Amino acid sequence: MPPKIDLELCQKCGTCEDSCPLDGIYFHPEDGRVEIRYPDECWNCGSCRQDCPASAITIIFPPIMANI
Repeated sequence: MPPKIDLELCQKCGTCEDSCPLDGIYFHPEDGRVEIRYPDECWNCGSCRQDCPASAITIIFPPIMANI
């Protein structure tokens, strides 16, 4: 499952885009939108969540990953 971004908490800083190793998050600087470009390719590594200064990102792990 791709990360979920709480747009009310998001500070529109672009840190999530910079920290994603897959280039899967795109920050639109012109209007501050954040787009998950490749949701099916997300590794659920958590780098975007960990680096977000506003704690605006959560990752909901699929059940198969929770049993590991």
